[in-house]
Amino acid sequence: MSPSTPRRDSPVRLLVAFALIMLVGVLLLGLVLALSYRTEATRRGLAQGRSEAVLVAETAVEPRLDGRPLSLGLSPLETKDMNRLVGDAVRNHEVLRLRLRDLAGDVVYSNDGSGLHSHAQANDMDSILDAAHGTIVAQITHLNAHSNGTGPVGPPAVEVYMPLVAGTPSHQVGVLQVYLPYTPIATDVDAGLQSLYRNLAVGLGLLYVLLVGISFAVGRRLRRQVRINEYMSEHDALTDLPNRILFHQMIEEELERAGSAGHSTVIAIIDLDRFKEINDTLGHHNGDRLLSELSARLATHLRGLNALARLGGDEFGILLSNVADPDQLLHQLRALIEGEINIGGLPLSVESSIGYVLAPAHGTDVDELLQLADVAMYAAKELHLGVLRYNESQNHYHASNLTLVADLRTAIETDQLVLYYQPKVRISDGRVDAVEALVRWQHPTLGLLQPDRFIPLAEQTDLIDRLTEWVIRRALLDIKNFGPGMQGLTVAVNVSARNLGSADFASKIVEALDDADIAPYRLFIEVTETALMTDPIRAAAVLGELDRAGVRLSIDDFGSGQTSLGYLSTLPIHELKIDRGFITDMLDHNGHAAIVHSIVDLGHNLGFSVVAEGVETRTIMEELASAGCDLAQGFLFTRPVPIEALVTWLNDFAAVGAASLN
Repeated sequence: MSPSTPRRDSPVRLLVAFALIMLVGVLLLGLVLALSYRTEATRRGLAQGRSEAVLVAETAVEPRLDGRPLSLGLSPLETKDMNRLVGDAVRNHEVLRLRLRDLAGDVVYSNDGSGLHSHAQANDMDSILDAAHGTIVAQITHLNAHSNGTGPVGPPAVEVYMPLVAGTPSHQVGVLQVYLPYTPIATDVDAGLQSLYRNLAVGLGLLYVLLVGISFAVGRRLRRQVRINEYMSEHDALTDLPNRILFHQMIEEELERAGSAGHSTVIAIIDLDRFKEINDTLGHHNGDRLLSELSARLATHLRGLNALARLGGDEFGILLSNVADPDQLLHQLRALIEGEINIGGLPLSVESSIGYVLAPAHGTDVDELLQLADVAMYAAKELHLGVLRYNESQNHYHASNLTLVADLRTAIETDQLVLYYQPKVRISDGRVDAVEALVRWQHPTLGLLQPDRFIPLAEQTDLIDRLTEWVIRRALLDIKNFGPGMQGLTVAVNVSARNLGSADFASKIVEALDDADIAPYRLFIEVTETALMTDPIRAAAVLGELDRAGVRLSIDDFGSGQTSLGYLSTLPIHELKIDRGFITDMLDHNGHAAIVHSIVDLGHNLGFSVVAEGVETRTIMEELASAGCDLAQGFLFTRPVPIEALVTWLNDFAAVGAASLN
């Protein structure tokens, strides 16, 4: 075990510790129950003593009284009867002592003469007064322990004070104080307690065994589930290959071993080309089958030599150790991937793009190496080279840009990004009913960064998805808070080709609209011609999904790409934005002016609104008006400004904008 590895207690030790804890709990429960039983037994003993005292009073004492208050004393006949009665009871061990007291508490009769004609002691007075008021009071004591007793302390007894009733009509004449033997009662109670204690001990013992057994069984199942969860957290559910988390750990371990041995390590990323077409055509089920088959094929080829992982989607990772010619081996893997696979009766063949790096030549930081391998893979895909080793010429980054990418992750999480807005002005009447959101980055050390400084970097990684989602959500929140009179404004957000390639891109936009409670028509998604043509089929599917959700769509930089008119007519487009390259010099370049007029006519014939970007002079604005262009956007009106400045500009322009245009 390495020093950094946390120490894990063995299951047996944990079970013993838990068993001891449960034992303490069971013993405490047993103690509480035993005390409760003892208290209940004492209560029952006192209740039995009270019952016997009532029996003595009602059947033996009260019938022999003539109804006179005991404060007048007993008649000779009453005294004789009492002596005979009590004498028999004492000899039969039914009574230990019997006294009669008047209502003031003075003893007027005592079978053994103790306390006769004496006043009650203070500690007896409360019980006597309670009995004088009709209450039966019982307590466990010892004979001669108090109350004017004579002789040594005697056996345990139940001392009972109760009212005496006699005469016709019956009325209270005094108080009976009787000591009953407690030993027979205690013997009976103890016998019952012994039985209860035995049953309690057996029950608690069985409970303890049951709890330990349940804990053992549940603990074993939990440990098994923990092992399963731990395995699942590090492996891909579809292919059973290591996932990105485990692949990261494997690279770290291999770099440490290779560093000690002086070997090089190859880290490669494989991405299947046009795999989404298979998913879209044959369904995700068959796409998953293809991934499983390819994974098994690659794992068989690499078994015992190298590590294979599925990093997500159609992307795999390869870790090669001390390989003399990695380029050759990766070309072999690419050829292996291209071999036909029968899926649902159809022979399928897929191509792949592979980018790789060497450690330590390209660095030793795992995240940086994976990032560079990813860059090489996208370069291989773009250049159609199949397999490509990373070099700086493929990467538009430099070392500082790699740091910037890492900083961008933090920037998205900590709201260092800010949105600037530029309005789109309706040429016919000067009304503003749309704005375009443009992201900036308020870097803590580099200051305010323009989008061309970091968006191209983000587009080479998955960060572009997170960045675009942040922009959309923030823009929706901003237009929601524009205030009265501006609730009809729409906002446009630019998206990249990589965004369109994400399977859940459209659903994320719909989710953002729902979260912001914004009507879908108030959001424009702007896509460049280049992004459309990167994967036309996929782009059309995503745009169709957005259109069905009510989101409006715009083609940005139109005229600079190679979009076919047939393809354009099939897209659910609402707006064309003429590339600024045609606008800025349309007054000096007759060809560009003709192109602008043609695009306006084309857009209108297809039912689109047309926007001119890069409008900087009133003369260009007038030329666009003559061409029939719908909207204008550019420095003529305002540069992109923060949300606060935009609100101020909108209010000012609403008052003078139309007049200034005319």
